[in-house]
Amino acid sequence: MTNERVAKLRQAMSEQQLQAIIIDSGVNRCYLSGFNGSAGTLLITAESSYLLTDFRYQIQAAQQAPGFEIIIYKAHPLDDIKSLLNKHGITQLGFEQDIISFAQYKRYEHALSGATLVPTSGLVEKIREVKDAQELAIIQEAAELADRTFAHILNYIKPGVRELDIALEMEMFMRKHGATGTSFETIVASGERSALPHGVASERTIGQNEFVKLDFGAYYKGYCSDITRTVFVGQPTEKHLEIYNIVLEAQLHGLKHIKAGMSGLEADALCRDIIAGYGYGEQFGHSTGHGIGMEIHEAPRLSRLSDTLLTPGMTVTVEPGIYIPGFGGVRIEDDIVITESGNQILTSSPKELILL
Repeated sequence: MTNERVAKLRQAMSEQQLQAIIIDSGVNRCYLSGFNGSAGTLLITAESSYLLTDFRYQIQAAQQAPGFEIIIYKAHPLDDIKSLLNKHGITQLGFEQDIISFAQYKRYEHALSGATLVPTSGLVEKIREVKDAQELAIIQEAAELADRTFAHILNYIKPGVRELDIALEMEMFMRKHGATGTSFETIVASGERSALPHGVASERTIGQNEFVKLDFGAYYKGYCSDITRTVFVGQPTEKHLEIYNIVLEAQLHGLKHIKAGMSGLEADALCRDIIAGYGYGEQFGHSTGHGIGMEIHEAPRLSRLSDTLLTPGMTVTVEPGIYIPGFGGVRIEDDIVITESGNQILTSSPKELILL
């Protein structure tokens, strides 16, 4: 069976005139081979695929990485890599410059002195940007689990409950229903803390008449979901309603118009321009969204700095917000997949302001 992901990598290698490449990133290694052990290196040549790992993963590697020749090293993979380079007559070897440390590079330089080391950046990550049907199905399941978690936690949010306890309940629910972890450290930020864009759960107890911002995701079958909902405990003031409705308008506008062929900058502007038009541009300081997949933050970005063109199969978040120090903040976030005709929303939790 042909490994389409490795085939795409070989095409990228050919375009950069690389005879072979070492893959040290654990995420990229798993993406290409299926092996998710904690120790392993891939060596990909024009015709051969090798997975080098240690004795602990001998059985696991054989089970998870069909199509790869498994090599169990005794001390360090570099001795075996050196032999493989000699076997294939490889004198030019690519490596992931964004992954390995300078110290690791120096070890490669010393141990693989017969080959010229060529730095590469983003070869596998570029392939990962567009998800295949299997990946999209898993991300959809991860998004649905996040939706179920939101519905579950609404019964627990009330005055006197600690943010940490809410986060714990959410994480336990996700794990009980199939997640192997969380996509990132769960954010539960209430009251004035809701103005912290990344205010992870604290000892603070929820009070009356305040926002509670929940940003969380399920790490499920190796893929991430990411959703934010902001609810209100008590009765909101006009100011609370104003900023909530502005963020909601901006987010809905983005969801309606983001499509293939649009740049990350253009997608970002869909939400940002609305918030800025109401005078809150300075209170929306982060990007509108980011790619999700095997990692919680990956390409492409929906930001003022991104010229990447959106392509069908890309999965991204749409998450505008307004954050007012000393008052509170609102973010509303969904996961979407770019399609031929626009986009499909993967998360479906209600977005009208929920009063608890």
